[in-house]
Amino acid sequence: MEQYWMSKKFDFVNLRNCLDWYDASSIYIRDCGGIREDGKYSNYGLTKVKDDLEGKTLDFQKDDSGLHIIIDSDKVFHFPLKNYNKGFSLAYDRIEKTGKMIILSHGVDPYDENLPEPRESFLRTVFDNHLMEISFSGRINLKFHSWWHKPHFKYWMIDKP
Repeated sequence: MEQYWMSKKFDFVNLRNCLDWYDASSIYIRDCGGIREDGKYSNYGLTKVKDDLEGKTLDFQKDDSGLHIIIDSDKVFHFPLKNYNKGFSLAYDRIEKTGKMIILSHGVDPYDENLPEPRESFLRTVFDNHLMEISFSGRINLKFHSWWHKPHFKYWMIDKP
């Protein structure tokens, strides 16, 4: 999967645009491992939210206490946003006609005509030592925003379908 980075400054604009313009198919939130309540260390994250969103509405609310993830008007998870280091990324799941997954590096044009259309798009971030991944069927459109580290790393914005 190739991954496209977005500036942290526009995270909640990009999240709002994704949820307003595209249909989310699932959401997954897990911690990133670490010291557990029993004092033991675990490399594996514990699943906090895993929901198929077919027929449901995914939304969010950001306020002084942090970010609330909402499914069908119910608050299902809260990120206090105390440990929040980088912006969202968008990854595309592309499969060749042979069935092999395409794994690409950075700097790839998301609209390269030599690549198959994405089967799925994944909007990902880490807030407060928790991974959040929202999946969408097909392509989420991107547009170039600015250079992160020229000439290899770009920042992108979510674009209209």
